Amino acid sequence: MTAKDACATVHEHSISKRLSWLVALQTFVGLGLLCAGLFAFTYMKYERKHLEQWEVKATIAQEIVRNTVKHGEAAVVEKMAYYAARRPDTYLVLWRADGSELYRDARPAFDTEGDGVRKGSFQIETPGLAGGRIDGTMILDCGQDSAMLAGIALALLGTALGGGLGVGWLVFRTVKRGLEPMNDLAVQTRAIDANRLGQRLKLARPAQELQPAVDQFNALMGRLERAYVQLESFNADVAHELRTPLAALIGHTELALSRERSAAALRDTLSSNLEELMRLSAMVNDMLFLASADRGAQARRGEPVSLAGLARQVIEFHEAALDDAALQVRIDGDAQVPVDEPLVKRALSNLIGNATRYARPGSELAVHIAQPAADEVRIEVENSGPAIGPEALPRIFDRFFRADEARCTAQGAHHGLGLAIVAAIARMHRGQPLAASTDGCTRVGFSLGVQAA
Repeated sequence: MTAKDACATVHEHSISKRLSWLVALQTFVGLGLLCAGLFAFTYMKYERKHLEQWEVKATIAQEIVRNTVKHGEAAVVEKMAYYAARRPDTYLVLWRADGSELYRDARPAFDTEGDGVRKGSFQIETPGLAGGRIDGTMILDCGQDSAMLAGIALALLGTALGGGLGVGWLVFRTVKRGLEPMNDLAVQTRAIDANRLGQRLKLARPAQELQPAVDQFNALMGRLERAYVQLESFNADVAHELRTPLAALIGHTELALSRERSAAALRDTLSSNLEELMRLSAMVNDMLFLASADRGAQARRGEPVSLAGLARQVIEFHEAALDDAALQVRIDGDAQVPVDEPLVKRALSNLIGNATRYARPGSELAVHIAQPAADEVRIEVENSGPAIGPEALPRIFDRFFRADEARCTAQGAHHGLGLAIVAAIARMHRGQPLAASTDGCTRVGFSLGVQAA
């Protein structure tokens, strides 16, 4: 099937047409049932009328026979002929008790075997005449009423059919007009491309049913635009971060190749290049880790462990740097929770390393561990030093973001992904990053979601 055929197939399934036919069918069925009920009621009324008419005329015929039977059979025949002549809508036949015919009306003016007749029989006791009993059959002509009933049935059927088609057409027009905002939204959507991500959908006439979908689409476009801008910024940051070590590697290598060098000089050059390569490798590994976290990777939780114990292990690893900065560290609180130990230790290492760089020499760092709720644990590292401005605080967990220069005392060896990794590890544990900075005191950390036992 070609794309054109597929589009044609899609267009064949029109919402307005399907709704129109569905409502038309429902209307036809509803009106049909109503008309059927009306016809049944009318039919029963006519049936009762015909029965009453037959009973009245049969009673009259019986009374005539009873009143004339004493004068003989000839008198009965004469009276019946006179009666029949005055009632052309009836047909009467009389039989003696032995089955022989006593009287039959002249050829009737209507079809006695058709559907539009009412037929019935009666008996009259005649002692001493016609074998003691006369049997009679009377047929009543109801053709006019039957024709009227047929006309009523056709009218009701036409009403149901016409009503269904009329309502279906009105629904088709109404739905088609009601879907015009959808067509307008489709036109607006086609106008959005990579160069117009800031464009949003708008309804000329707000509709309660469509507005939530429009709002959700606009919110999605907002997130997409932010992600696109962030991706472009990330690409620029990556290029900027890689440019310096690559330039250093190229410069050192070109210098080493420009003239004869001793083995010691080449060793120094290679050592310098190795440091830059290790920095590049660390940056690439960090970016790969963040990419994995962005794809929805989750932490592998083990048995419950002491978070204070993990913090002590990380502090021992940073002991040399802490001693150089004359910093003391204390741990407040503890919690036993199942976590991915390597990831949590990595996040703590980034936090402590970050606090060590920015803390006031000779001050004290504090690792706060608290469980404010049954399903949440918080780990925060506090240090005294230059505060983070309120405009920069929300961005400290962005990739390659660095705060103001007052806090950047030793950035050379760090590429601005440490806190972004902390935020990623928090999300992998169903938590979130935390940050606050006031009055020369900065607390940076993350929360961990605690799984139910």
